[in-house]
Amino acid sequence: MPEYKWVAETKKGKTIRGEVEAADEKMARLQLKRRNLKVKKVKEKPKDLFANVSFMQTKITSKDLVIFTRQFSTMIDAGLPLVQGLTILADQMENKTFKTILKEVVADVEGGASLAEALQKHPKVFDSLFVNLVAAGEVGGILDTILQRLATHIEKAQKLKAKIKSAMMYPAIVVVVAVLVIAIIMIFVIPVFEDMFASFGSALPLPTQIVVNMSRFIKGNVHYMIGGVIVLAFVFKKFRSTKYGRKKIDILMLKLPVFGNLLRKVAVASFTRTLGTMIGSGVPIISAMEIVAKTSGNMVLEEVILDVRSCIAEGQPIAEPLSENDIFPNMVVQMIGVGEATGALETMLEKIADFYDDEVDAAVDALTSMLEPLLMVFLGGAIGGLVIAMYLPIFQMAAAMG
Repeated sequence: MPEYKWVAETKKGKTIRGEVEAADEKMARLQLKRRNLKVKKVKEKPKDLFANVSFMQTKITSKDLVIFTRQFSTMIDAGLPLVQGLTILADQMENKTFKTILKEVVADVEGGASLAEALQKHPKVFDSLFVNLVAAGEVGGILDTILQRLATHIEKAQKLKAKIKSAMMYPAIVVVVAVLVIAIIMIFVIPVFEDMFASFGSALPLPTQIVVNMSRFIKGNVHYMIGGVIVLAFVFKKFRSTKYGRKKIDILMLKLPVFGNLLRKVAVASFTRTLGTMIGSGVPIISAMEIVAKTSGNMVLEEVILDVRSCIAEGQPIAEPLSENDIFPNMVVQMIGVGEATGALETMLEKIADFYDDEVDAAVDALTSMLEPLLMVFLGGAIGGLVIAMYLPIFQMAAAMG
């Protein structure tokens, strides 16, 4: 349905502007008149040429989703009808991509679909966790409470991801800078020294000769090296997109010396937080385990959770199958067992999640403090070694002249 930009005047004489969806200009004017507005101008909004180009669209962030969820919860709690609340939020939404999606959700709900069914059509924005919790909220008549829980869950999950990114970002930046600096020295600086050394007419020291040979190789094959890196990245991406490749990489990630332990803690925090949110929202544990598995982000963990789900379906308590793998520590299994036995599983899962959030914080700080001196030694050693190798012939010539 086309959109129209309009300018109108209120009863008090105030000029306001906005946008409205309508079948044609006549219907747009009629909608505005029903709002008791004096229409001054209505013009069809120009079509976005890049509307169907995915990478040109504005990205929907976790912050956008949290704000929408909290505002929607407040509106439901205030007694606003579902469609009216969604329409208001769609009109106010600054993110154009999110605005379009919300308008489609409004259209589906007006067409008779439930809110969960309408949200399910947009899995890139509303994942299975979001959709299933909304469905539980609709059935139980506690949609406002569920939406508040969801907003809190998204915020905490985002903070957890941010911690991991901060842990990975620092070493990555240092390594990239080191590679760029060394490449610039090898391609542009060393050849200048090589020409100068050629005029000496004497043999170069072994370290200097090695550096000169490396510089010649890199300068002569830099385009092949860049192409190789691009090809490797492409092959890795394709391999990662397969089920087999993703599983192998996830296994490797969990076995890494320092990062593996950090990723395990993140997995435990994410699992307990998501499961606790779903159980507290009234989702049956069998369904909750399936959704938690799908949203885990790690195939190893996903398989473990699905195995646990199968055992629960056969009548076993949740703690028993959890203890049979090495991802979940004994403390976590015992606390879940106590929570299950006392009927306070949701509370216990939240406590475990809070504890492991703190553990992730401590692990990130320890990792950063350990990597910082190591990276500085690597960077200083690599560049310092190149500088010394280049100055050795000069020192040799100065000693000979002396």
